[in-house]
Amino acid sequence: MIIPYYKSSDKNFTLLKGDCIELLNSFEFKFDMIFADPPYHLSNGGISVQSGKMVSVNKGAWDKSNGIDVDYSFDKEWLSACRKKLKDSGTIWVSGTYHNIFSVARCLTELGFKILNCITWAKTNPPPNLSCRYFTHSAEYILWARKNVKTPHFYNYELMREINGGTQMRDVWNLPAIAKWEKSCGKHPTQKPLCLLSRIIQASTVQGAWILDPFTGSSTTGIAANILGRRFLGIDQEENFLQISRARKEEICDIVKQKEYAQRLHLKTAFSDVAHTNIVSDIQSEYTIDLPF
Repeated sequence: MIIPYYKSSDKNFTLLKGDCIELLNSFEFKFDMIFADPPYHLSNGGISVQSGKMVSVNKGAWDKSNGIDVDYSFDKEWLSACRKKLKDSGTIWVSGTYHNIFSVARCLTELGFKILNCITWAKTNPPPNLSCRYFTHSAEYILWARKNVKTPHFYNYELMREINGGTQMRDVWNLPAIAKWEKSCGKHPTQKPLCLLSRIIQASTVQGAWILDPFTGSSTTGIAANILGRRFLGIDQEENFLQISRARKEEICDIVKQKEYAQRLHLKTAFSDVAHTNIVSDIQSEYTIDLPF
């Protein structure tokens, strides 16, 4: 029996501690959407700039490269485990840089996914390049794929068009890195901004949907999911990251805090004037099934 590391009182936010491949293969449940921010395999002694100071890019042993073949085998194994936990109409989003994104794309194709888009997240505030010998790294890439080639997926076209000022949203997103207020419960070395995950979740799910993050880190996916009335399961091996995740969830557990976060993110669709207090509890009947633990 799986014992959650943490489960919120509203049952909309659950955390598991352990290896995501082992845990995903140990229970039966299917999700509407998966967002994965896997190891980029780039912690190999490089340097960057943070707050005007030179820092190491090393994130930890979990982010080191073990060679092309080993890295590829790892990517294929966790993606295969995720595929089994995705509904037939579900989609998966995977973030990366050139260090891992080509391996991920190959694995997705080999496993039978249909790649829908490669989103370029163009950061509006990237760190400078210290060597001045090549272009500044200012983007990450997010692959969006559906589970089956012939099974239709959900895409909230009208909302994305509205957010984009009335025109079709393109696959280049100009969004900032995390803001200081998003680090109030602690810092994760690869934390993604809420504005990025909020757009992804709104684009590809409806309220009440179940979302999985197999490398949850500080659980930006889960925070955005709950703010937007979705439900969440996050998995991570690192105790300190799970502690940050729990603290972040508890920070936004009351509806006032959720509304404040939504206003900061300009999520007009997340909290209407009529029913913002019911957004989390108003779950559609087809999404009433709970996690098996």
